[in-house]
Amino acid sequence: MTNIILLGPPGAGKGTQARKLVEERGMVQLSTGDMLREARTSGTDMGKRVAEVMDRGQLVTDEIVIGLIREKLETVKAPGFIFDGFPRTLRQADALGELLAAEGQQLDAVIELRVDDQVLVDRVSGRYTCGDCGEVYHDKTRPTKVEGVCDVCGSHNLKRRADDNAESLKTRLMEYYKKTSPLVGYYYHAHKLHVVDGLAEIDEVSAAINKALETPLD
Repeated sequence: MTNIILLGPPGAGKGTQARKLVEERGMVQLSTGDMLREARTSGTDMGKRVAEVMDRGQLVTDEIVIGLIREKLETVKAPGFIFDGFPRTLRQADALGELLAAEGQQLDAVIELRVDDQVLVDRVSGRYTCGDCGEVYHDKTRPTKVEGVCDVCGSHNLKRRADDNAESLKTRLMEYYKKTSPLVGYYYHAHKLHVVDGLAEIDEVSAAINKALETPLD
């Protein structure tokens, strides 16, 4: 089993690379947002807690997110898990480590998708996705072959995030550097960190991630 974290600022390509790992290795992507949306409509005790918190407009606690991850680790059979969007803080990193140890598992690698901020702003400002299959496109570098139609599933449900613009991204980047970037040093000292050029072509990034997963750190 291989458990990994994809680390990087908004727009670095974490979602795209997670989908490729799912397709190529059969791993399961544990996206915080997806798990919360799924739990909210599940009808389980945990799902009811999530719904109550979200309906009040409050932030879901670390305890609840860890509980959702625990459920997945205990019920989903997979050759490995990809943690996407969690952990975001040092406290969450400690909690995840404790959970994995309690479940008899471990974190094998942390992949940092390193990017240049200005290039990232340009990339995100033109980004849009398919609302049905999640495929990512860009106005300049990767438009759909047929305008308004997803290349992968043929859907017309193409969307832009409201915060995919220069000003919003700069705010999100600052939040990332304040809260999440300390994880780079945290996992470096734990001998788990691999750095990958997140601005390379998608297939090049994917190849670099796969190479990192096959190259244990000393």
